[in-house]
Amino acid sequence: MGKAQKESIPRDKRHENEGIDLTFYRFIISSLPVGVLTVDQKMKVTSFNPWAESLTGYSEKGLLGRYCGDILQGGMCKLHCPLKTAINRNEPIVRMETTIQNKTGETIPVRMHTAALLDSEGRLIGAVEAFQDISHIKSLEREKDNLISMFAHDMKSSLTIIGGFALRLLKKAVDLGDEKRKAYLEIICNETDKLDLLINDFLEFARLQTGKLKLNLQATSLGRELIHLLEAYQTKTVQFGITLEFRNEKPLPLIQADPRRLRRVFTNLLDNALKFSAKGGTITVSTEEAAQKVMIRIKDDGRGIDQDDLPYIFDIFHRGKDAGKTEGSGVGLAAVKAIVEGHGGRVLVESEQGKGATFTVILPKSERLVRQ
Repeated sequence: MGKAQKESIPRDKRHENEGIDLTFYRFIISSLPVGVLTVDQKMKVTSFNPWAESLTGYSEKGLLGRYCGDILQGGMCKLHCPLKTAINRNEPIVRMETTIQNKTGETIPVRMHTAALLDSEGRLIGAVEAFQDISHIKSLEREKDNLISMFAHDMKSSLTIIGGFALRLLKKAVDLGDEKRKAYLEIICNETDKLDLLINDFLEFARLQTGKLKLNLQATSLGRELIHLLEAYQTKTVQFGITLEFRNEKPLPLIQADPRRLRRVFTNLLDNALKFSAKGGTITVSTEEAAQKVMIRIKDDGRGIDQDDLPYIFDIFHRGKDAGKTEGSGVGLAAVKAIVEGHGGRVLVESEQGKGATFTVILPKSERLVRQ
C-alpha cells in the first residue's frame, strides 16, 4: 500500500520537492563557517560558498568553469590532488592538512576534507572539498616549539652558571676571601631560583596541556591573600615608578580555593600589568561582592591590547602583536584562565589600545563559610 502511494505521486511534484531540498542544501552550504567548493568530473569548479570567497578573496562568479588547481594552487595539487583521489577512489579522504593560496598570493595553511559526489543513482558527478583556515593553530604550534626551546636554553644557561661557580668554590676555596665566596654563593642561589621558576612554569605548562591541573581547595581568606600580595608588590612597583592602589570597600568572604594557585593568578595578572605599564602609571586592584560571587579587578593604564588579539589573549603560547621584546612565554594568562575556571569561576578582559586593560576575576563564594 505504501509503495503504491509513493508511486502515485506525480512526477512534477517529485521535481518540486527535489527543488525545495536543493534550495535547502544550498542554504546550509552557504551558511557553513568553512570554505566549500564543488567540482565536476573534469575538476572544474561548479560552486564556491561565501566563506570560501572570504578566505581566498575570489568571487564565485569569476571561478565557475575554471580548474580548481589553477585557483587554489594547493600544496598537494601537483603531487597528490585530494579531489582527484576522491573522484578516482569514489570515497572520502579524512582530514588532511595542506596549504592554499589566496588571490594576493598569500599561502594559507588549511585543514581539508574531500569526498566524491554521487547522484541519486550512485553515479559519480564530481567532488566536494571543505577547507578551514588553521593559521592560528599553526602559529600556536610554532610558539609551543619556541617555548620548549626557550625553556631548554634557559635551563642549560642557569645550570652552566651554577656548575661554573660551584667548580670555582671547590677548586679555589682556600684562596677565595669571604667576600668573593659570598658573592659566588649569591650567584648560585639566584640562578637556582631562576631554574626553580623555569621548572615550575614548565610543569604548569605540562599540566595545562594534559588537563591535569589539580587544586587543593580549602577555606581561604581572599582579602588577606590580596593584602599580602600587594604588600609584596609595593617595592617592585616603586622601582618601576608605578603607583599601586587597593580599593576594598568592605571585608571579603572566605571562599573555597587553592591559595597557592590563587596567588599565581594574581601574581601573573600583576606582572602582566607591570610589563605593559609606563613609568608614572597606576595599577588599581579593586574588589566587589555580589550575591553568589566575588569580583577582583586589576586595571592598568598602559598600552592596552590590540582588538585583534583580545579573542586569543588566554590561548596558551599566544603573545600579542605589541608584546615586542617584552619577556614572556605565553603560558601565564592561559594558566590564569585554567586556574580560575578550575575554581568554578571566570576571567574576563576589557581593553582599548592606548588606554590600558582591565582583567576581572570572578570567583564563586560559599555562604557556609564565615566572613574573615
